[in-house]
Amino acid sequence: MSSMTNNLPNLNFAILREGEASSYNRMKSYPVKVLQFGEGNFLRGFVDWMIHRCNEQGLFNGSIAVSQPRPTGAAKLQELKEQDGLYYQWIRGLHEGELVDRRELISVFSAFIDPYQEWDRFLAQAANPDLELVVSNTTEAGLVYQVSDWAPDQPILSYPGKLTLLLYRRFEHFGGDPDKGLLLLPCELVERNGDKLRDIVLQHASDWKLPEEFTDWIREHNRFLNSLVDRIVTGFPAEEANERFAEWGIKDRLLNAAEPYHIWAIEGEEELDERLPFVKAGLNVVWTNDLQSYQLRKVRILNGAHSWMAAYGLLNGLNEVREVVEHPVYGAHLREVVFKEIVPSVPLPEGEMKAYAGQVIERFANPYVRHKLTDIAMNSLSKFKVRLLPTLIAYYERTGDLPPFIVKAFASLLKLYRVKLTEEGAYAGTRLDGSQLLIRDDAVILAELASLWNKADNGELGLKELLEDVLGRDVWWGTDLNGIAGLADRLTAEITQLEEQA
Repeated sequence: MSSMTNNLPNLNFAILREGEASSYNRMKSYPVKVLQFGEGNFLRGFVDWMIHRCNEQGLFNGSIAVSQPRPTGAAKLQELKEQDGLYYQWIRGLHEGELVDRRELISVFSAFIDPYQEWDRFLAQAANPDLELVVSNTTEAGLVYQVSDWAPDQPILSYPGKLTLLLYRRFEHFGGDPDKGLLLLPCELVERNGDKLRDIVLQHASDWKLPEEFTDWIREHNRFLNSLVDRIVTGFPAEEANERFAEWGIKDRLLNAAEPYHIWAIEGEEELDERLPFVKAGLNVVWTNDLQSYQLRKVRILNGAHSWMAAYGLLNGLNEVREVVEHPVYGAHLREVVFKEIVPSVPLPEGEMKAYAGQVIERFANPYVRHKLTDIAMNSLSKFKVRLLPTLIAYYERTGDLPPFIVKAFASLLKLYRVKLTEEGAYAGTRLDGSQLLIRDDAVILAELASLWNKADNGELGLKELLEDVLGRDVWWGTDLNGIAGLADRLTAEITQLEEQA
């Protein structure tokens, strides 16, 4: 904090104004209906903000007990406790062409539980008759099966392990009452995340030889809902915080910035909105029996455009998403690839896809979000396979031709992956301006590419031969891409042209 904000009061209950204080006290009187695994920015800027919105309209009337999924989250949990669970959610960006800039005081947390220090208190949540919902965001790495010994008196490291024991305690406490099953809504960016979490819980139950009646109760009376979340939550705005604190007359260590856009697509019947009244509160939550279409449009359009920008933009000297959008040449190319190559190749209603694509471009242009292309570019080969290759193939099958701008991105990616091993043991490619760029991807793949490009440099391998070798590696792409007529020739021409520019 700068000297000009050092003397400002810290956000907590004691300094709230009358209206804010009454809202906080009302929340504290609500029963705990939500157990949350995850203390980080995303859940606070997404689920917690939604619960707050529902409470403010008198629709949910429940509070949240928050627990960190890893020991390293203890510091953030402590910060939340010191601020009485209060923080400002700062919503800013473009929405339907208008600039949005507003902050909301969020008060939803009534209990803070460190499971590694308060294991008994954590397990005691199982006996809460008002508990309805478990939400989590433990990252993709948190939603994995880890072998755990049966030691119920000791904290379990993994989130699914903790959850399994909590559910077993609940099953025992309420005698297997069907009405005491829970809704479980993982927010991890894993396809069919609810199914995956359920399967891991059942695996732990099997490992620990828990009664069959318990596993039946899990399957029949607990709903593990698959869902897709989408909102850019950038967290604490370090570069601007002091200026804003001086303007507001208050410090908030947990100030959380996010874009206006949000959507939560949840696989479940619309009647579930009676229990979780998100739609009733006016939030962009969709109860659907077709979650796959929401996943498909996000992966193909939003994530596909991101990967296209990362390869094309980084090679050409750009560093952030907004730079690409605002660039007079590359911005036009971005719109071309989205609306003429990606959207027509998504097997969903074209009008809906165009509308969604328009929202995506607007989000990319958010003046408050600094989204680095190097972050998007991590593991670009596997991302290209999932995000852009299906569009390339669909376009080819539909038109008999190759999508020109996706081919350019593919060529840009392979040019960036003309890697060499650095003295530090990392792999680096070279941008067109001659600057080095560290490439973060599978080390085995990078070693193989470095070897191939070295052979090309030594004249042992022609460029087209090299590309045919790369395209033929079905373990990388899921298929032999040499089966796409003309692809190797087009990539050869594109990379040759790039080499001449360098």
